[in-house]
Amino acid sequence: MHPDQLRALLAVIDGGTFEAAARHLHLTPSAVSQRIKALEQSMGRVVVRRGQPCTATPAGEVLVRLARQQEFIEQEARAALDEASGVRELSVAVNADSLATWFRPVLREVAAWEGVVLRLHVEDEGHSHGLLRDGTVVGAITSNPVPVQGCSAEQIGGMRYLPVATPALRDRFAAGRVVDWGRMPVLEFNEQDDVQKRVLRRHGVNADALPPTHRVPSSEGFVDAVLAGLGWGALPRVQCEQALATGELVLLSSREHVDIPLHWQAWRLRSELVDRLAGVIRAHAPRR
Repeated sequence: MHPDQLRALLAVIDGGTFEAAARHLHLTPSAVSQRIKALEQSMGRVVVRRGQPCTATPAGEVLVRLARQQEFIEQEARAALDEASGVRELSVAVNADSLATWFRPVLREVAAWEGVVLRLHVEDEGHSHGLLRDGTVVGAITSNPVPVQGCSAEQIGGMRYLPVATPALRDRFAAGRVVDWGRMPVLEFNEQDDVQKRVLRRHGVNADALPPTHRVPSSEGFVDAVLAGLGWGALPRVQCEQALATGELVLLSSREHVDIPLHWQAWRLRSELVDRLAGVIRAHAPRR
């Protein structure tokens, strides 16, 4: 696998066409095509699905990840040889609730690093794993402990979610000392969000008989929707502590909570920059 061939593959996948790759590499489309064909011949298999856009085959995905890692390592080497050699890029996937809460001190620390730019992908767990597989991100914060192929995984902490609502909403659906979980409107972040559903299942409400469900795909907007009384929701403890203290929100069950573990998954390669980022993330990750 020649480096120029891997760069051509990466340019085709990122650009979507051979023409876009040619413009990026300052080559002709024919030269890009020749490099891809040479790569496929050396591998003995197709690595690019020709289409609109072009996509990587399973074998191509492995090589795309390799190409991104090679590019990242080259940046590390240039920085080690000459601190003024350019900017090093750290691409990381993080879920919205983490970004809105405990991840902010991480941003403050990285802001002081010279020659480093951070590119965040705010994605759910399933998409984060895809970004790791194709090498788009060097690391991801996820609840899944099973590492993506070519990555390592470690638990760094966890987040505790509390079911809360406005006092007015709770009182509207009060049934004695408890609430009517089957009727009280509920919020969800997106289709993959099952935190509220976990609470409902514990109270005998199944997926076939869910109460009215509002969808708010923003961490800050989700909190605002709960405060507005649109529905109840399970909020990270750090996001609702103040509102609980002032009485704006109330716990719907004093002993109810959902714990979500947090894992850091990253490429399994030696990198001073990735190791440094991992250390900062470990230091600030919540312990529930």
